[in-house]
Amino acid sequence: MRYGKYRFCCVVKSEALLPPYKGSTFRGVFGVALKQVVCALKRQDCETCLLRKKCIYSLTFEVPPFDFPDGARKRIVSPPHPYVIEPDLDTKRIYKQSESFDFSLVLFGESNDYLPYFIYAIEQMGNIGIGKKINGKRPGFELAAVHAEDGRTIYTRQEEKIAAGAFSRFLHLEDFQKADDSSTNRIELILETPLRLKFDNRLESRLPFHVLIRAALRRISSLFDSYGTGEPSLDYRGLAKRAEEVCVSLDEIEWTDWRRYSNKQDQAMFMGGISGAIGYSGALAEFLPLLRIAELVHLGKQTTFGLGKLRISREDT
Repeated sequence: MRYGKYRFCCVVKSEALLPPYKGSTFRGVFGVALKQVVCALKRQDCETCLLRKKCIYSLTFEVPPFDFPDGARKRIVSPPHPYVIEPDLDTKRIYKQSESFDFSLVLFGESNDYLPYFIYAIEQMGNIGIGKKINGKRPGFELAAVHAEDGRTIYTRQEEKIAAGAFSRFLHLEDFQKADDSSTNRIELILETPLRLKFDNRLESRLPFHVLIRAALRRISSLFDSYGTGEPSLDYRGLAKRAEEVCVSLDEIEWTDWRRYSNKQDQAMFMGGISGAIGYSGALAEFLPLLRIAELVHLGKQTTFGLGKLRISREDT
């Protein structure tokens, strides 16, 4: 599966007031701007639009369900969204004129080919404005530069052109297996943004290892199936069963609530998830590639906002 991570460096034009967690705000305005940029039939509803299966906006924000041949079955009914917005983890709210803020856009599969459209849409986000209205207007920003994951510059405002080249890479599950993994029997994870996982149809406030691995299997298999060459060939049931034998050795996670405003539903919504640190001990070798990919793609619900970001902080023998 192709994977690209792009860093957007922005400068506010006037004083701005942003929420502590900015992923939902960025995602909402990004959707508005992208639709303005690429929508050919401005007044047509996406669900009934003849162009929806070829429209960049629809393929990004209103992902159509799979078309199954008669009698065909898949475990994944609808593809996941092909992007994640990763805001900086700081909770800074007040930005003075000319101060900068950054965020990353993670893209999966062919969405990487649409990067020029996304760059232009994020430029238009700056004209629409973000955050709380000040004197009746949302503060704007300028897109100063875009950088690839490896540090290469893709775009600068001064040059106003996009560099040629391939800036994405391919993720293969086997590439995330290390030679010394068999000696690893203890790991610690940091949940950097709230993780929203459901098990047995309820949101989890704790994180047994098998619940984490089930979430990783769902996320990775759906992404690779939708935007790669198909689901990885894994013993899904066996992995989930063996994950039940791994013990929690450190539990410093807590439930975090946060509030976001939904333009689509025109109301404030309270979201919750778990964050903090957690450690596991046991036979971990076969699970490590899944967790290393999970570091890149996020887990759980509302990943498009940047939720479900985790980091392996320790791997011990």
